[in-house]
Amino acid sequence: MKVTDIVSGAHGVTVGDEDLASPTSIFLKRQVVVANFLPLQTARDKTTGKWCFEWDEDSLLLQMKDGFSPEIEVVYVGSLKVDIDAEEQEEVSQELLEEFKCIPTFLAPHLQRSFYHGFCKGHLWPLFHYMLPISAAQGELFDKSLFGAYISANRIFADKAVEAMNSDEDYIWIHDYHLMLLPILLRKRLSQVKLGFFLHSPFPSSEIYKTLPVRDQLLKGLLNADVIGFQTFDYARHFLSCCSRLLGLDYKFKHGYIGIEYFGRIVSIKIAPVGVHVGRLEKLLKCPTTIAKVQEIKQKFKGKTLFLGIDDMDIFKGMSLKLLAFEVMLQRNENLRGKIVLIQIANPPRTMGKNVIETRNEVISIVERINSVYGSPGYEPVVFTDYSIPYHVKIAYYVMADCCIVNAVRDGMNLVPYEYVVCRQGTEEIDRHRGINMVRCTSTLIISEFIGCSPSLSGAIKVNPWSLQDVADALSHASELSENERQLHHEKHYRYVISHHVAYWVHSFLQELERACQGNCNQKYYRLGIGLNFRVVSLSPDFRKLSVDELVSSYKRTNRRAIFLDYDGTIMPAGSACKIPSTRLISILNDLCTDPQNTVFIVSGRERTALGEWFCSCTNLGIAAEHGYFIRWNIDSDWESSPPFGVSFEWRNTVEQVMKSYTEATDGSFIESKESALVWNYEDADFEFGSCQAKELSSHLESLLANDPVVVQRGHYIVEVKPQGVGKGRAVDKILGQLVANGKPPELIICVGNDRSDEDMFQSINNATKKESSTAAPEVFACTVGQKPSSAKYYIDETSDVLLLLKALVQSKNKIVSP
Repeated sequence: MKVTDIVSGAHGVTVGDEDLASPTSIFLKRQVVVANFLPLQTARDKTTGKWCFEWDEDSLLLQMKDGFSPEIEVVYVGSLKVDIDAEEQEEVSQELLEEFKCIPTFLAPHLQRSFYHGFCKGHLWPLFHYMLPISAAQGELFDKSLFGAYISANRIFADKAVEAMNSDEDYIWIHDYHLMLLPILLRKRLSQVKLGFFLHSPFPSSEIYKTLPVRDQLLKGLLNADVIGFQTFDYARHFLSCCSRLLGLDYKFKHGYIGIEYFGRIVSIKIAPVGVHVGRLEKLLKCPTTIAKVQEIKQKFKGKTLFLGIDDMDIFKGMSLKLLAFEVMLQRNENLRGKIVLIQIANPPRTMGKNVIETRNEVISIVERINSVYGSPGYEPVVFTDYSIPYHVKIAYYVMADCCIVNAVRDGMNLVPYEYVVCRQGTEEIDRHRGINMVRCTSTLIISEFIGCSPSLSGAIKVNPWSLQDVADALSHASELSENERQLHHEKHYRYVISHHVAYWVHSFLQELERACQGNCNQKYYRLGIGLNFRVVSLSPDFRKLSVDELVSSYKRTNRRAIFLDYDGTIMPAGSACKIPSTRLISILNDLCTDPQNTVFIVSGRERTALGEWFCSCTNLGIAAEHGYFIRWNIDSDWESSPPFGVSFEWRNTVEQVMKSYTEATDGSFIESKESALVWNYEDADFEFGSCQAKELSSHLESLLANDPVVVQRGHYIVEVKPQGVGKGRAVDKILGQLVANGKPPELIICVGNDRSDEDMFQSINNATKKESSTAAPEVFACTVGQKPSSAKYYIDETSDVLLLLKALVQSKNKIVSP
């Protein structure tokens, strides 16, 4: 689609008259915006019976266009807010694509009900706002069929999102909790798709979120995006905590960015508060209808102090608590009766249910009581409106309100305070009608501590909505603020709002999305798993599965071979309760060691005593224990140490005392004492708390041991302190160096491991082979267990496959013909 004239202003978008189906359209870079609903208003023409569409100027999705580059074509994917008959859908789709660049997702009515009203509004919305269905009478209990509808709906959105793409260079930006599975569904089809996701609602703490039966599926769905955006750091922190506690994923702060490594891909976490479209608000302030409404409100409430609340009719908006606090204020302050008015506008609910009906009835009851007790002829303390009103009317109330109060018990960003601040800035004509002769704009905000915009509005009066006394005090205080105070607060808030507008938010998020995608684009992707357990593993382009036939062929072709094997997780299953090697493993290792052309070593972090006892029957097996600090070439040779025996261990007592204090403070942790190292293990502790303690312990020890010849190293559930120069890589270097010195340089090197410490071996072997001349360089098979990011060139699926591989090498020896 070629667009030559796009004007993003207060009233949406105007499109030029050129042919939208121009062949040049396929070369334009696209930004595909996917959300539950399209930014359109829909109505059927009563005369012709045809559907009519126009831009919804109130939609954030439409206002986002100001933040996109003019060179980018924006295409929207989402549902319409009305049901379209099947026979009309194709015609409507064509019209929306050509005139609005919108691609509709048509959901069958029963699917729409189960997906939106059932799972989204019945399960996710309450949960994300900290409301748990303790019993059937208090909320909707989890219904697996509704989650099935959620999956089906997300698949339809995925179909349309793929349809909207022009090329691999296009970006897809997904919005809100309705589409949390969309990233995994798109990644499953297009492994290198560029995906961003932004959550507009709060994200709950891990204790709340983990009550959701499908918690893991939704987290894994989101983690297939390149960037996941949140309104505040609190929401992002809760998400990171869930990833740690439920999926065992760690996150890192680097150069100001937060990232989670998920199967080799770095998923960036972006904190980007949404802003308002300042230009649109300023334009509406100048509209004659707005000015006329301002005059009407001024005349109607002349001499009154106006408090304003604009909220959705929703159980979480705290309207009842606000009204009760207002009632307390009137009880306490007789002098304010007859002088103060609360105008409460309730936007129509987005979905109907028992909670909404009960909330509305409660609000009306409180309003009637307040007005009957404290009202008088010609004066109503509370003016309540619970029907849809034009946006310019809300703007007029913003202009005239002395104070705006948002009392939600839990909410996302909530842009009402921002809109209020912009409208209070006013215009020359508005100021004239308000009776302001000098440019002294003022505003007062009372906002709940539990809404997303609270951190950014430092001049607002912050309240706990559950404390009626505190909210009542805030209302009284707001009515008593001096004009100078209200002006200072307004100026501070206005500077923030106009600089952090909606275009700024879009630009900020897209910058992060582009940066994140560039970081992930040079990898090779492997598609693993089925259904919602699908995952894309990002690996080096040269990384591939080890071919047993290829290795056996090299094994048979060479005469001198060095074989290095990690123990735990490589030849011994990681989850095995018994760590003693089986007779089958002993037999395979003995067969390999019997061949004089082989040098076989177990390279492990375990103590030399245990390894020596377990492999005492493997007389020709070499052992590198405690990450290579102790090395023994066979059962008849002495243990060698690296660094040499006699190195100072004066640091041990100090380290042990520090580790003991962390052990006492961290339930489930313990200390492993080795001859060469001390290890603090938190495998059985709470994961998140253990991780925090491990970071703190590492920092503490690094500072304490800065002048000692030791290394503090974090590993998988451990913090280890060991002498400098100790590592599996150095042990392999020493063994290979000795073989070369003895005139037996290996022609083939096989190295198999599974965890972070084994990466040292892989890197060491890779570096060693690069130093050799091309004629003398050995063949190298560095192999990691499991398909994951690694310095190894090959991978093998699991421990049992390692044993099969070693067995294949043993069986091939009878076919080797000596030269």
